[in-house]
Amino acid sequence: MSDRPSFIVATGLSGSGKSQAVKVLEDLGYYTLDNLPPALMRSALEVSRKGGHRDVAFVIDARSGALFADALPELAALEAAGDRPHILFFDASDDVLLRRYSETRHRHPIEAAGGVGPSIAEERRVLVGLRARADKVIDTTHLSVKELRDTLHSLYGGATSGMLVRVISFGYKYGLPPAADLVFDVRFMENPFYIEELRPLSGSDEKVRQFVLGHPATKAFLAQVEPLLRFALPRYEEEKKAHLGIAFGCTGGRHRSVAIADDVGERIRGFWPGETTVEHRDRDREDVRT
Repeated sequence: MSDRPSFIVATGLSGSGKSQAVKVLEDLGYYTLDNLPPALMRSALEVSRKGGHRDVAFVIDARSGALFADALPELAALEAAGDRPHILFFDASDDVLLRRYSETRHRHPIEAAGGVGPSIAEERRVLVGLRARADKVIDTTHLSVKELRDTLHSLYGGATSGMLVRVISFGYKYGLPPAADLVFDVRFMENPFYIEELRPLSGSDEKVRQFVLGHPATKAFLAQVEPLLRFALPRYEEEKKAHLGIAFGCTGGRHRSVAIADDVGERIRGFWPGETTVEHRDRDREDVRT
């Protein structure tokens, strides 16, 4: 994978996380300018480079009002001049955006008749062209601040940047992880819970790990899953995904799913250049049944 982009233009829906992203990009060494009128991007880029800033990130969005209409023509002019920007687009579901506005009580920059809901709809319409032009799309609907930070670090943190892969173990009795893109049900595997010696342990303990991973059904399952992920991950990234959630679930999320998630995480790290994290959502709950 190539080096991280030196010129990023971040845009997207109001309330979708751009302000948090700017802080992270600054931490990653980008010189950032927020709420920049699109017509000033060329001159701002020139001045920034003259000032010794190799990596630059601008934020353009609906706060510019009527000036935001210049966005697509100005991006085309930058590309024609040899300064093609990497477009980073932030999105979130309407329900989440409405909730964020109700919590902060901020005014929406597009004040359409009827309140925040119609304003979000109008902003989506305005942003159609930019979203289609985007190089990466980050949907923050289910992302915490830490997960957004991890995603940006994986994308722009260094030469081996790429889509962030999050591997999650969970228990079905506690519900599906909302941010999971791929979900694998591993309840067909032999259950360590019914072995008295293994019941108090978790899938992170070596005895349980050996029991789960040593079973023929598990070996056959993993022999199918790894080639599938090798095939699918690059194609998800080609579709502009910035983060991918892969979840493995058993009944309580303590034994089988934990051992499988740890093993798959290690396998992914062996072939995927981006960051791979493993999270055990329900492993440490009390009174779990796996």
